[in-house]
Amino acid sequence: MTPKEKYNKTIRIWLIIGLIMLVGQVILGGITRLTGSGLSITRWDIVSGIIPPLNIEQWNDAFDLYKQTPQFHKINAHFELRDFKFIYFWEYFHRLWARILGFIFLIPFLIFLFQKKINFYLIKRLGLVIFFTALTASAGWIMVKSGLVDKPWVNAYKLTLHFILAILSIWAMVKTIADVYNYKIKNFVKSRTRAISFLILITSIQMIFAGLMAGMKAGIYFPTWPSMNGKFIPKILLESENWTLHNLTNYDTFIFSAALVQFTHRILAYLLVIMMFYVFVKYRSQVSNLGKKWIRISLVLILFQVLLGVLIVLNVGAGIPLFYGVAHQLVGVLYFISILFLYFSLRKKPSIKKRISN
Repeated sequence: MTPKEKYNKTIRIWLIIGLIMLVGQVILGGITRLTGSGLSITRWDIVSGIIPPLNIEQWNDAFDLYKQTPQFHKINAHFELRDFKFIYFWEYFHRLWARILGFIFLIPFLIFLFQKKINFYLIKRLGLVIFFTALTASAGWIMVKSGLVDKPWVNAYKLTLHFILAILSIWAMVKTIADVYNYKIKNFVKSRTRAISFLILITSIQMIFAGLMAGMKAGIYFPTWPSMNGKFIPKILLESENWTLHNLTNYDTFIFSAALVQFTHRILAYLLVIMMFYVFVKYRSQVSNLGKKWIRISLVLILFQVLLGVLIVLNVGAGIPLFYGVAHQLVGVLYFISILFLYFSLRKKPSIKKRISN
């Protein structure tokens, strides 16, 4: 029997819901960042934080805590309570979604475990998902704390760490789903998986730079395309004296880091499009129907992703446009998921020991 036959339909649907919830969490994080909401809740109360302010007194208490933050003093000093409620909502919803995600994982997991519907393999795989999500939550609070001291925004490098850990959670879930749904190919050719592995590597590097783009707000400094303010390579990157550790770490006082991150982000995007076309042309006739599906999906998503990136830089105003920014993050995550499924559809038969029956 195949792994797909060994895990019943309820478990397979549960895993898909888990993946959707993880993607939703990442997108809510993007909305929270783009609306400037991430620093609105200054405490991390795992249990009591489930309940939002319920009356005017509690709202004023929460607002008073926010008034003590650098973000309020340096950016949002004009805020009234209704403005605060707006940013509070997105951060609260982001945290609430994470708690709901935990329950969706934990309660069915315990039920399936008690009913002996899952085996040790699945326990290990889901344990890895939980491990990465816990790290993501911890990094999220570390990130928030970085914006509650001196600067009115979170540290870009800590934001990137938070984002990458979330992506690793998604990777672990995709791997689990691919195994449970028995993703494999009969005629395995190592060169195919090697090419897709390189594609995944470059995409992973691109996602690191995506996190840095977001954290440094790098998109607002060069709002032109295809050039960067009239130059293919910004002049600031061609001056050797700018290549210092100080300029890399103090990105909010000098635009060198923003220029470097955006330039690299653009070059990697072009490279990914070329690589994706190569994979499409070379392998689409050599893989299974499942592999063909994921190749087509991946190609469409990367082209759409580049288009959204261009629309963002061409529509930058005081900040990144919310719709395009959120869509860009969503399509980027979906593209990453699609090439992971593509990779797993081209591998040898997955090894799942101690399989169980329905």
